[in-house]
Amino acid sequence: MGQTVIEIKGITKAYRKTTVVDNFNLLVEKGHICGLIGPNGAGKTTIMKILAGLTRADSGEISFFSGREPIDACRSKMSFMIEAPIIDYEMTAYDNLAYLRYVKGYPDMGRIDEVLELVGLENTGKKKCRKFSLGMRQRLGIAMALLAKPEILVLDEPVNGLDPEGISDVRAMLKRLVEESKATILISSHLLSELSELCTDFTFINHGKVIESLSAEELRVRCRNFISLRTNDINRTAEVLKDRLAIRDFSVCHGDIIHIFEQIDNIERISKAVTDSGLIITLLYEEGQSLEEYYLKKVADMNEKADKG
Repeated sequence: MGQTVIEIKGITKAYRKTTVVDNFNLLVEKGHICGLIGPNGAGKTTIMKILAGLTRADSGEISFFSGREPIDACRSKMSFMIEAPIIDYEMTAYDNLAYLRYVKGYPDMGRIDEVLELVGLENTGKKKCRKFSLGMRQRLGIAMALLAKPEILVLDEPVNGLDPEGISDVRAMLKRLVEESKATILISSHLLSELSELCTDFTFINHGKVIESLSAEELRVRCRNFISLRTNDINRTAEVLKDRLAIRDFSVCHGDIIHIFEQIDNIERISKAVTDSGLIITLLYEEGQSLEEYYLKKVADMNEKADKG
């Protein structure tokens, strides 16, 4: 396990009688891109506001960089873009960044042109931000967050309003940022598909609670297509798969069903080998789900349990 740079332990936040964050836990490692995925209203923005110090948790703890420095000193090494970016719409993109550079006391004027190019706004010139599209404003918000070269970047729905090309550009930009500067990113979205090609880790959240936390590789393994096979003798079936078909990548689920993750295109060959061995097939079909389907099913299952109370 690498160095933990964000640790959240059991934070809870309620507004009046409504709990919006409920005993939430999260670990983010240095150099990782962690996706916080949940429906609108799941509590993502509130969690990020707590991290930024914009609101207080009712209970629980947060720490950055393993708690080696006071939390305010740690936040000086971080940048946040939460909800809509704070932009002066009567100024240009360059002037917004120049003002932010002055406020933050960041010395490198050349960094302004650098981040404008990074987010694709280098040619906006004297165009005032009130004439920007929503996507352009999102790009400027990301540029503002990147200006001071933060060690940790916290981004709330940063690809909201971007077209598919814009989303792809932002993904590539953030990947490059992590590779070149070893920055760490916590990024939220209500759509897993927007972040599925970007993040190294995912935490699914609903009603302020963690549904599941897993790595990108674990998520892809769970969403692979596979053949479901059930026979009258599961142990002999496993032997047939290994000895007659040289299949090694399979697992036994629910006690009597085998999930086969290789030779999926050879379902007829698998069926013939099993029946030729004297076994009776009671179930045989290919199945699987997309990453988005997996996530939505997790959310639906949690909602169903909550409704049953």
